[in-house]
Amino acid sequence: MMVCDNIKTLFRGHRVLILAVLCLFGLGLVQSRQAPKKKERPKTNERVYLLHADRLRFDQFGPVPGAQVLNGNVSFRHKGAKLYCDSAYFYQESNSFRAFGHVRMYQGDTLSLFSDYAYYDGNDQMAEARYNVVLTHRRTKLYTDSLNYDRLYGIGYFFEGGKMVDKKNVLVSDWGEYDTETRQAVFNYNVNLKNPKFVLTTDTLHYDTRTSLAHIVGPSEITSGASVIHTSQGYYDTNKDFSRLYGRSTLTNKGKTMTADSLFNDDKTKISQGFGNVVYTDTVNKNALTSNYFWYNDSTGYAFATDSAVMKEFSQGDTLFVHSDTVKVYTFNMNTDSVYRKAHCYNKVRAYRTDVQAVCDSLVYNTQDSCMTMYKDPIVWNTGRQLLGEVIEVFMKDSTVDRAHVINQALSVEMLMDSTKFNQVASREMFGYFEDGEIRRTEAVGNVQCVYYIQDDKDSTFTNMGYIETDTLRMFMKDRKLMKIWTCKQTGKMFPVTQIPPSRKHLPSFAWFDYIRPRDKYDIFNWRGKAKGTELRNVERRAAPLQFIGNGGIVSGEAPVKAREEKPEQAATPEKAADVQSPEGVKE
Repeated sequence: MMVCDNIKTLFRGHRVLILAVLCLFGLGLVQSRQAPKKKERPKTNERVYLLHADRLRFDQFGPVPGAQVLNGNVSFRHKGAKLYCDSAYFYQESNSFRAFGHVRMYQGDTLSLFSDYAYYDGNDQMAEARYNVVLTHRRTKLYTDSLNYDRLYGIGYFFEGGKMVDKKNVLVSDWGEYDTETRQAVFNYNVNLKNPKFVLTTDTLHYDTRTSLAHIVGPSEITSGASVIHTSQGYYDTNKDFSRLYGRSTLTNKGKTMTADSLFNDDKTKISQGFGNVVYTDTVNKNALTSNYFWYNDSTGYAFATDSAVMKEFSQGDTLFVHSDTVKVYTFNMNTDSVYRKAHCYNKVRAYRTDVQAVCDSLVYNTQDSCMTMYKDPIVWNTGRQLLGEVIEVFMKDSTVDRAHVINQALSVEMLMDSTKFNQVASREMFGYFEDGEIRRTEAVGNVQCVYYIQDDKDSTFTNMGYIETDTLRMFMKDRKLMKIWTCKQTGKMFPVTQIPPSRKHLPSFAWFDYIRPRDKYDIFNWRGKAKGTELRNVERRAAPLQFIGNGGIVSGEAPVKAREEKPEQAATPEKAADVQSPEGVKE
């Protein structure tokens, strides 16, 4: 029993000790979390001196106890500053005074403070100016009705609305401060910066009067004519009309919008640059361009985009996506009725839309004749059809295909239902003509070879395969079905499906590049070239005879030239027209 009592006594003693330690620890924690005491404001021992007054009286028990009442041309001096007013109450004991009427304070030759009323505390070196206040520092003026000016730190505060005028800039806000030493100002709440060229509205703005640089730190809008910028962070140099904007900023101008992680804009040169996830949209012409870097000159209409660059065209509802390493856009006849543009996409071009896909090395689109030209191993797919050649030209009308032209080594292939049979047409050139976006007529010209399958009308089974060789072949379609074939003098043969020689199933130039075809709008970034040995052969052709002067007089000659392969920058706009689509199926 005594052992239990001793244990209880020991436990009580330890409990008291533990509680004491916890209390001491809690007090220490509370003290550690207390905010540090605010530093005391240093005070000056220098007195405020009364320099002059036309009249002075002192009444210990009057309406203003303890004050010297001063009237007429009153002036004070304190620590290098002079103050003038019409009348004042001077509290010599507290080293302060109240000034009335035409109050003027001068500090050196760079700063002045005017108001109708002011209170000045000489110990704190604080001036409180009220009504019609004007603070002038060098070329900067600050207008307000309530201003506190801290002479110790050289900072002026206004809190009931104010206006700062700096060169051509006028800044208005509900609250603000101005540092005369750093010459920087901070404005808050309903901030408005007006310049002859633009207007900036925001809730928080930092402004440097030395450089006229505005630092945007909150949601803001900059309006300049038809141009509107939305940003939440950035810098605007009002002297150079240059802005550096961050935080996913947007520039809008006459139906054109550019959004980027970082956006640089020069109003003088009209040059804009976007960095990171750039999205350029033209709602008027219904197209867009995305990339990680974008450069645009609004005065010349020249644009440059690279790093995951994608052109988008959505005038037909379904969007066409075109990707290449680099995109350039040139504008001609700016600000005229005959303005037109050329878009150059080059190196590893891949395009996707649900109804059409394409691959080539380079591409040029000219709005003057609405012609899109694809160079170097171009391939176009439409559902089960494939079209290729050395150069493919596609002419648009009202944003739909009007006609197309395949130049040299043209090949049209249509995969039929069982995916083992192909309708094929090979020729030197091919033309295609469209109505309402659908193929109506095709024409193959020069060394034409054609393989086509015939189906039974009842059960659509394949019965025969036809082979034709001719110089010109025309096919007429309706509702994507072959209605009629026309040829000039031709040779050919018909084979039953069960007796087709293996060597006749495919033309010598047959190739099916389905493994290259873009599968969706994301696959356009995955470049897949033709398998080695399947590229178009380089065909040498002979140019027109040339004349040159030899030893024996004028001699005629001709020089071989290579197949037509133009880079986008060198490409002339072709004047021929048309494209080709392989037939849906040939029936007798």
